Amino acid sequence: MIDFSIIGPGLVVGLLILCTHVPLGQIVLARGIIFIDLAIAQCAAVGVLAAGYVQIEPSWWLVQVSAASAALLAAAVLSWTDHHWPKKQEALIGTFFVLAATSSLLLLANNPNGGEHLKDLLAGQILWILPEDLWRIAGITAGVLAWLAVFKNHSRAVSFYVPFAIAVTQSVQLVGVYLVFTSLIVPALATTHLTGTRRLVIGIATGFAGYFLGLVVSSITDLPSGAVIVWMIAVTGFLPHLAGLAWPEKALKDA
Repeated sequence: MIDFSIIGPGLVVGLLILCTHVPLGQIVLARGIIFIDLAIAQCAAVGVLAAGYVQIEPSWWLVQVSAASAALLAAAVLSWTDHHWPKKQEALIGTFFVLAATSSLLLLANNPNGGEHLKDLLAGQILWILPEDLWRIAGITAGVLAWLAVFKNHSRAVSFYVPFAIAVTQSVQLVGVYLVFTSLIVPALATTHLTGTRRLVIGIATGFAGYFLGLVVSSITDLPSGAVIVWMIAVTGFLPHLAGLAWPEKALKDA
């Protein structure tokens, strides 16, 4: 039997994450900087680990400030490189990711529980989210969406990198680096044949179906939730295309 009291908070968090990550993922694809989410998410993870390096049991606020600072610093540097070396941006993003990933290993080198901490940051702990945490997550989601609505010119650094860093800082602590990347890229990529609000709605629905199936399969099989959800989002995103069932844009416009 599926216990919705266990997977319910994870479903709500998945929906809140998709509400910001799907539109951000569309911007990422349009700008051609696919791996920026991995780089900034990994930098946010380094910030989380740095807080633990300073204090054995860091407070929630210290973790948030450390993670947000690392993500915003990475966003600022990548914004600067995007302006000065746009043709080299993708290579620079990859370099940032490698440096952040190896920094995580260095920070955890002498930690007896380092392997477990690293697994949590990569795959997340979505089933451990508490219902009382949902209000805080909803508030951050609303703030990011408001920022995107006010600053609509996403070619400017302040209208993209700042909300991106804030959204990723929160989500990487909840669902891990892998699921952050999947939530950003797969729904946006699976709906490239659509436009406007329809693309956004179907992208969120596609991702949410993956979260739902992933949590259900994980609860039945007792497999890691984050990894299963990644696979389920990939299935819901690309299986219709592989099966030739994707709705053509003209048919959607006529509907």
